[in-house]
Order: sequence, then structure tokens, then C-alpha cells
Amino acid sequence: MIELGCSVASVDRGVDGIGRRHARWATVSVVIPARNEAANIAWVLEHIPLSVDEVILVDGNSADRTIEVARAVRPDIVVIQEPAPGKGSAVRAGFAAARGTFIAMLDADGSMDPAEVDALIEALAAGADLAKGSRYLNGGGSTDITVLRSFGNRMLLLASNLLYRQSFTELCYGYMAVRASRIPGLELRATGFEIEAELVSKAIRNGLSVVEVPSREASRISGESSLHPFRDGWRILRTIARESAPWRIRRPAPADELGEHHGPEAWLEQLEDRLLREHNVLPGEAEVATAD
Repeated sequence: MIELGCSVASVDRGVDGIGRRHARWATVSVVIPARNEAANIAWVLEHIPLSVDEVILVDGNSADRTIEVARAVRPDIVVIQEPAPGKGSAVRAGFAAARGTFIAMLDADGSMDPAEVDALIEALAAGADLAKGSRYLNGGGSTDITVLRSFGNRMLLLASNLLYRQSFTELCYGYMAVRASRIPGLELRATGFEIEAELVSKAIRNGLSVVEVPSREASRISGESSLHPFRDGWRILRTIARESAPWRIRRPAPADELGEHHGPEAWLEQLEDRLLREHNVLPGEAEVATAD
């Protein structure tokens, strides 16, 4: 893995403490899969940063008041009821409905800090196609992961890095953001938790730029996870193996949302110039990790 020093502009956080971190040309959608998360969804929605333009709740046949609570907290929320079971089905439905230039996905249980959406979107604005949270980078961490899950994650990560010739620090973690224009080419089909591994694997196979961003995971606010370590671990392993053979790299076409004369450096310069001009702030430095 090559460490890239990407210059990312500092932000004027204003009175609310939340910065508008993406360039004016970009819009941000957040997809939140949920099933029976009435006790948790309010906290998540209340902490969505103002930089997010659209919030999509994909409900998987909740038996509680998840939808009612979500609409009470955020009247502008887009609610999709997805009858097909599984996180992957919900994520794919959310991706299909999202209208943003960039799309982030996070869990509804309160374990992921919604404010970290900004860091993922910054990585996309700087030129990445997929930004994935990592609990194992400096600045990341978890107070929720068990010894069994940690061991399983490490084994799956080792297999993925060997098969795809990468040096990522994290694989099975669902806090991600992706450039919307890249999603159709990934041809996602996962129905369960393996959607996270499928996103990364297919992005690598398609020659997309994938970066890791530090993320801190907390414990669920309430309730229990529907993840089954052995069953879902096996599905993730099958996904990794399936997508690695036959090995081929396809180079993506230039991102169309900025036109043919805009490369990663131009996107970053636009972001910095606008912030310097409008907010009179100085560009800072941040590091994100990307694949070889």
C-alpha cells in the first residue's frame, strides 16, 4: 500500500460546528439500511452533518416504529421499503434511489459516527472512487468488535490482500462512500453483509482508486447485531474468491461528472480555491491510504 499525502482544505465550521466539505459541484447522499432500529435511528439522524444533501432510509420490514421515528426526526428523509432480506439488498436499493454525486453508507445502530461522512467525502473529492473506513488505521478504533469477529476479519483481510495484491488494513466494515458514477460498472449483486467485500473487490477489479480513512466504531446504542460470524464470514470468503477469478483489471473511463479536462489535481484545486476565497482558510494536510 502506498501512502499518499493528499492536500485537503481546512473548513470553516461556522456556528453549528459542521463544515461544508465537498465542492459546490458535488451533492452527497447517505444510505442507511435499517431493520427494527427505532431505539437508535433518532441519534444517527440527529448527527448527520449539514454537508449531506439527501438521506435515504432503506427499511427491511421493521416491526417497530423505525420509519415513524425517522420521519419525526428528519421530515425530508427518503424512505424505501425493501422486502428482500439482507443488508446487501438494502444497500443496492439505496444506491439505486440516491441522486447524489457521492453516496455514503452507514449503519442505523449508532455504532458509526455520522460526522465521519465528511472525511469519506473529502477523499472522493480529492480523486478517489471508493473511500472505506478502517478501524485499524491510526486515528481509528473500535469499542464494539469481539475477539472472534476481530480474528475472522483478520483472516478474511489476509485472504483478500493476497488474492487482490493489496495491503489494506480493513475489509469487513460497512462505513464507505463511493462515486455514484462508478456504481453501475460494479454490477453489485450481494444480498447480505458480503456487500462490503463485494464493493471493495469489484472496485479493485475495475481498476478504481480505493482509499482508506480512519474510523472509530462505538458499541450499538441498543439491541443486538444480526451479523452471524460463521455464516456471514463464509459468504464473505466466497465473495472474495469468486470475484478474484479470473483475475483481470479493467481501467475506468474518466469520471464524467466533472468533464474530460478535470483530473484529481483539478478537483482538489477547485475545492481549495473555493474555500480560500469564500472562507479565508488555509489548506491543511491529510493522509489517506490507497492500494498499489
